[in-house]
Amino acid sequence: MIRHFALIASAGVFAVCVSSCSSAGSSQASNADTTDYASLVNPMIGTDFTGNTYPGAQAPFGMVQLSPDNGLPGWDRIAGYFYPDSTIAGFSHTHLSGTGAGDLYDISFMPVTLPYNEAEQPLGIHSKFSHDDEDASAGYYRVNLTDYNIDVELTATERVGVQRYTFPGGDAAVFLNLLKATNWDATVDSEIRVVDSCTVEGYRFSTGWARDQRLFFRSRFSKPWKSVTIDSTSVESSVKGAKGMVARFDFTTTPGEQIVVSTAISAVSEDGAAANLAAEMPSDDFDGALARTRNAWNAELGKFKVESDSQDDIVTFYTALYHQMIAPTIYGDVDGRYRGPDKQIHKADGWTNYSTFSLWDTFRASHPLYTLTEPERTNDMIKSFLAFYDQNGRLPVWNFQGGETDMMLGYHAVPVIVDAYLKGIGDFDAQKALDACVATANIDEYRGIGLYKKLGFVPYNVVDKYNSENWSLSRTLEYAFDDYCIAVMADKMGRKEIADEFYKRSENFRNVFDPATGFMRPKDDQGNWQPDFCPDDYTAHISESNGWQYFWSVQHDIPALIDLIGGKERFTQRLDSMFTYTGQPGHELPIFSTGMIGQYAHGNEPGHHVIYLYNFVDQPWKTAEYARKVMDDFYTNTPAGLCGNEDLGQMSAWYVFSAMGLYPVNPVSGVYEIGTPLFKSLTLDLSNGKQLKILAPQVSKTNKYVKSVKLNGEKLNKSSITHDQIMDGAVLEFEMTSEPGIVWYK
Repeated sequence: MIRHFALIASAGVFAVCVSSCSSAGSSQASNADTTDYASLVNPMIGTDFTGNTYPGAQAPFGMVQLSPDNGLPGWDRIAGYFYPDSTIAGFSHTHLSGTGAGDLYDISFMPVTLPYNEAEQPLGIHSKFSHDDEDASAGYYRVNLTDYNIDVELTATERVGVQRYTFPGGDAAVFLNLLKATNWDATVDSEIRVVDSCTVEGYRFSTGWARDQRLFFRSRFSKPWKSVTIDSTSVESSVKGAKGMVARFDFTTTPGEQIVVSTAISAVSEDGAAANLAAEMPSDDFDGALARTRNAWNAELGKFKVESDSQDDIVTFYTALYHQMIAPTIYGDVDGRYRGPDKQIHKADGWTNYSTFSLWDTFRASHPLYTLTEPERTNDMIKSFLAFYDQNGRLPVWNFQGGETDMMLGYHAVPVIVDAYLKGIGDFDAQKALDACVATANIDEYRGIGLYKKLGFVPYNVVDKYNSENWSLSRTLEYAFDDYCIAVMADKMGRKEIADEFYKRSENFRNVFDPATGFMRPKDDQGNWQPDFCPDDYTAHISESNGWQYFWSVQHDIPALIDLIGGKERFTQRLDSMFTYTGQPGHELPIFSTGMIGQYAHGNEPGHHVIYLYNFVDQPWKTAEYARKVMDDFYTNTPAGLCGNEDLGQMSAWYVFSAMGLYPVNPVSGVYEIGTPLFKSLTLDLSNGKQLKILAPQVSKTNKYVKSVKLNGEKLNKSSITHDQIMDGAVLEFEMTSEPGIVWYK
């Protein structure tokens, strides 16, 4: 049976559908969903402008991210690939999705025909390519290397990258380059050893953002090479004796001949990589591996089913789901072994270890979304946090390749743990988890925590070895939120002394509110306000934001924030100004301030909840207005379709939630504020066998305002819905209108 995917338009409405062709006399045997959701994903979204995504192949949450590299360094190529470029200089097995951090690009292969093109470093051996001869979808990537007329296809299992090269015939070679490094990455040591006539193994040790990264590999070719040459080159490095290995495998090929290269990686050992290869890619069956990975993506993406007037909206939605499920990444071998932050080998027994947590970003919406779509993985992620705590002495801040980068701020593993605990997810040790949260929040020498506890805020004029960025105001507000999370968990567990202490600490946001300016304002260690404060300014005291953008970072107590500024009317005025005030003349925007609406910067995460605060002042039509504007203008089915760094799924998680018409303003509240749905119909299959159905048959670009909402047939009289209501199985029915000004829940 050959299945042809299509989007079928019926009365102008696009729905996900499959047609089937078969021989005479056969019939459809099952009513099972056979939709190819993976083909609805456009991995090119975000590869242009500031998205910093990569277009290559990966399994859901996979340890391997096999993707093309353009071969040149720079901010635009931080994920290895930048859509406006025209060269490819290798296909490497590890990448970061939209973090703004230029690291990884491990185990790089490049097929060529002879003679090949080689430029000066850093480009080196390369080929030109055209987007007209390039395809990508979930779990699959293909490109023609124009200079050699070689078709390269990529797919991946969780721990194995699989490449298929189709040659035009004649003499050819494949380069394996462990010397190649770009951006923040630098090779420290490497090795390539021949195992047999088709197989090599070795390692690449590197340093960069991931310090002391150790990656082992085993690669198997589907055809014996004619000859192999392995060269060692000294590397300029702070490590004495650093070396980079490059292997050249020569072949004689016939026209149309295909060679498959399967490469397993491991952070443990070559033996671990060999075991991963044997378990996940026992043969050279590219199509079989692709089918398994596509099935895995279809199972994940197919939890959602949507109906819309716009095919582009459908593709943008499923791509957002996809981006939200390529990190965090599995970080362990098939036998459960993994390398911990103590650089020792540990074993996950009965659970899967994960790494690469951009928690300053993802605690806001990505992890709350996982509680709906990935509760089992959420449980394993928290077990990964607790193992990290055992091995490193504190919960992760920005865990990457098994280590700690200390990037960004807060201790935002805490809300992820607390949210899961309050929602009854998993079997992790809750008592140990609370103790780990408390211990992490009480490391006095770390990033101003001691002064925060003593003074009630982090002073801007005191810098410690972990506090070189300063960010004192942001730290105060982020710590206060995390402290609230600890208090709520302790309260529910009956640990009153801890709850009381951390409820008090959670009020520290009050200590940096300046009534004279009406903004949060940095203080020094004597309690004096920072002089010459201007909320328009991007300063060292506020993390990647200004005073306008961080004012709202009191997600745990919005009513208190409303009272601080003087009531609902003043709060509404400030919200209106947030979206209309463009700033003083001459103020240049930094690189992370993108997706701007007034002072609102959708391209950066601290303000992602702000649009939904209009619900708290009974002006929900403005929430609908701005949520729809962001969905329509800042998320598009184009390479430049993300207005800011993807940040390992947070940008996309905002879109997924908002397209549902929901958003978790307080990520540990179990409450989702209602905005405006994007689709006429959306169904989410829940892990307990029930469904969330969201129906808005009249919704359109003009009918974006909510007139009324019913929950299970009854009028909803509040602006939100709870996690428990969703998990019980829920039908949300929206009546939409083109008229603003309706407080639909009153």
